[in-house]
Amino acid sequence: MVNSLTSSATSLITNAQHKAVDAAHTISRLPITEEEVGSTEFDSNSLVKPVLSLKNAELENSAGVKLLEVGQETVGSLFDETI
Repeated sequence: MVNSLTSSATSLITNAQHKAVDAAHTISRLPITEEEVGSTEFDSNSLVKPVLSLKNAELENSAGVKLLEVGQETVGSLFDETI
């Protein structure tokens, strides 16, 4: 059970890292010039999807960390029971 939790957590964290890197890359490649910043001509819709993807990656990473914590608590409980 603990191995399954660790494996799921690792998978979530790895996927979150890839998603964050892809979103950051997309944001960094958006054609924003100095004149566009703060103007009404800037298409903010092009930022929505990658920003939401970054938030999703943050949530996936948090879920992976919570799974690792549960696995650690489970192992701790098992050691407490054997003592």
